[in-house]
Amino acid sequence: MPGKRPHRDPAESAGKPAAHPAVGRQQPDEIGDADSESLGDVVSLVGPGGAVNRDALFALYESQAERDDETPVTVSFRLLRDLDKRLDKYLVDRVPFLSRTQIQRLIEENAVTVNGRTPKSSTKLRKLDVVVAVLPPPPSGAIQPEEMELDVLFEDEHIIVLNKQPGLIVHPARAHKSGTLVNGLAWRFKHLSGGQLSSVGEEFARPGVVHRLDKWTSGAIVAAKNDTAHWRLGKQFEHRKTDKRYLAIVHGKVEPDVELVDAPLGKHPTVREKYAVRFDETGKPSQTIWRVREQYEAPYGPFTLLELELKTGRTHQIRVHCSYRKYPIAGDDMYGGKHLTEKDLGGESKELLMTRQALHATTLGIRHPMTEEPMRFVAPLTGDLRRMIELLRRNLVRRVEPAGATIDLGVVAP
Repeated sequence: MPGKRPHRDPAESAGKPAAHPAVGRQQPDEIGDADSESLGDVVSLVGPGGAVNRDALFALYESQAERDDETPVTVSFRLLRDLDKRLDKYLVDRVPFLSRTQIQRLIEENAVTVNGRTPKSSTKLRKLDVVVAVLPPPPSGAIQPEEMELDVLFEDEHIIVLNKQPGLIVHPARAHKSGTLVNGLAWRFKHLSGGQLSSVGEEFARPGVVHRLDKWTSGAIVAAKNDTAHWRLGKQFEHRKTDKRYLAIVHGKVEPDVELVDAPLGKHPTVREKYAVRFDETGKPSQTIWRVREQYEAPYGPFTLLELELKTGRTHQIRVHCSYRKYPIAGDDMYGGKHLTEKDLGGESKELLMTRQALHATTLGIRHPMTEEPMRFVAPLTGDLRRMIELLRRNLVRRVEPAGATIDLGVVAP
């Protein structure tokens, strides 16, 4: 129970490390000081003195943003001797860019465990205890507010939900310090929303954004307006308690109408930017359900409008799964899709229309982080995708309402 002394695993008493989440993707190693040693796969997160390296953590968050990776960053420590020290004071020493109040808030939100159990801030640490903490991005002064037009679907004092436009990067990264969604949010919160999220923006390098969409994927995305909402939302995504539905236009006549694609994903063996189905030790379990909604016979060939439900949230998951099943997403030239003109789709113009993946995050279902009220947000199709469907419907072959489909095409693409 929360607040009670966490049970010590027998493996720990024997001197073996307990199971712990991965904190990165390099080879395992251990770095310790007189008090504790780090456990995990990216030892560069923890310096020789035992404290988390702020720059290394920021770089890891940057790389995740570029890969559309929602995996939470965790760090683990195993104590090498008994300490006459509370858990919150210990973590302040290990994560110096977070205040004791922020550490206590993480503990209260179950973002910290000791020996796999939920502790209190006052829990005293002992030899061989394993402490695992989920880490937010470190502070950064690099984010500058920038005025930009944002399509807001919902906003209150705790969260904001937007319909992200294609081509907009969510987070600042090495090559993109400005012009991102976070820059736009920083301006909005400073000038239009009473500055409620500005403090979160100062503490966390990416103000309140707890999940990501690829640069060229449009659709629904949520950000938090305070750190309590941030961590509670993050937990929903981590434990797959959200409902994320996408629409995609793919090449080909997809069969059957409903199917679970169950194929593990990992890094592409030769191309750094790509991912691939991997039936080896590098592949992580990945599941996508497709449901056929409309099929067309256009001049370029058959196309299918798919509703996609994510059971896992791997990088490029939908794009790779569709390509693997020989139905690449239109416009997605990285995974076999083709750039298309209006003429290819049944129009008159030879101008290019679809030069990015025809993929849209249509529906986002969450529980409000403060009230627990179920909420469902719908982001209508706009721009190139909306025009693409208008053209394809001139050659509509069939419309389907398969079991389990939840997207109302009359609302998102009337």
